[in-house]
Amino acid sequence: QVQLVESGGGLVQPGGSLRLSCAASGFIFSRYVMSWYRQAPGKERDWVASITTTGGSTNVADSVKGRFTISRDNAKNTVYLQMNSLKPEDTADYYCNVYTLGAARWGQGTQVTVSS
Repeated sequence: QVQLVESGGGLVQPGGSLRLSCAASGFIFSRYVMSWYRQAPGKERDWVASITTTGGSTNVADSVKGRFTISRDNAKNTVYLQMNSLKPEDTADYYCNVYTLGAARWGQGTQVTVSS
């Protein structure tokens, strides 16, 4: 079955960086657009970034533009989110996402806390 396993979260100071990873299995990874979402405490889950099947095109939310970069390695069935210049408002649980067989699939999430 489809599995998405996120990793790389943690506690970081404002201005710091983290790289999140999402290891995918159970589907042909290279054929699907992959996305990252995040959900802050008490808020709805918001889209952060997406990347096309070959990685040739990416799109990121305005709130993270210029700071976050999404990438993928189809040989490793993994999608990444490089997060730089982190701010306290980036604190959230971050989720990997793919739409397969008409359904949204989610990982368990990885927690990112930006605090001094």
